[in-house]
Amino acid sequence: MNYSFKSFIAAPMTGFNPDGSINLEIIEPYARMLSKNGISGVFVNGSTGQGLSLSVKERNYLAERWVIVTKKYGLKAIIHVGHEQHEESNKMAIFSEKVGADGIAMMVQSLNVNNIKSLTKYIQTTANLVPSIPIYYYHIPSETNLYFPMIELLKDAQKRIPNFAGIKYTNASDIDDFKLCKGFKNSKYEILFGRDEHLLDGLKAGAQSAVGSTYNIALPLYYELIDAFNSGDFDHANNLQQISKNICDALYATGCFRSGLKSLLKILGLDLGKVREPDIDISDAEINKLNFSLNSNGVFKYFNKV
Repeated sequence: MNYSFKSFIAAPMTGFNPDGSINLEIIEPYARMLSKNGISGVFVNGSTGQGLSLSVKERNYLAERWVIVTKKYGLKAIIHVGHEQHEESNKMAIFSEKVGADGIAMMVQSLNVNNIKSLTKYIQTTANLVPSIPIYYYHIPSETNLYFPMIELLKDAQKRIPNFAGIKYTNASDIDDFKLCKGFKNSKYEILFGRDEHLLDGLKAGAQSAVGSTYNIALPLYYELIDAFNSGDFDHANNLQQISKNICDALYATGCFRSGLKSLLKILGLDLGKVREPDIDISDAEINKLNFSLNSNGVFKYFNKV
């Protein structure tokens, strides 16, 4: 099949050792599994990876190791460098450029900006320090409380930020804005769709690449969804999207989405340890309930192979 859809990018989780330190050794088998199942890149230190719960030193260690390993497996690495303190974001951006990342992304908290122009200026300050690397804005208003129309950011950024590459668009509630961004300047910018459970809506709006959490575990499901969409089998595409929603709902129902996702990755053969506070580790009972729910619905046949 000649897919019009170009790429899936996984948002990897952070592995922790029993003592709570980050596990760098798990990254290579992690990358190998993702590559085997058709991932084209990784979005490191984002919300799925608990990036904001890690120190700058830890995030840099993870960025460097992921860059090294992804090059070995022919994957791209986008490093999230958002931080409440702009100076720390800038340090991570410079480090990411130095170690050879393929791009950086920034989540910006509402306490730092109050309008589109101040948001553009905030991003520009970092972008000017790393002119050789593409920079993306990480639009996730559920985390940042910034609900500006992203089309306005593109209009402003195109004039002020030469290395602005696009947006990780994690806001399925404004699909019209996503569509405007996708078509802006003849699709000059890469608008990465960021809600797995609404991927079909993204495809209808022209999405050609996506970043997500459940691509860590169920990429075959999403490739089949795209195949159905491209062939015009919308009933099957809708059914597959419902399975995606069921997976996400089951993970949220555990009480901690990321802990539930880690338990599923462990079933696949990738033990990433526990989660870090403020997240909580779910109980064995919740893990068993999650596994039973997905197993009884035949979901595991869509899971990644290790």
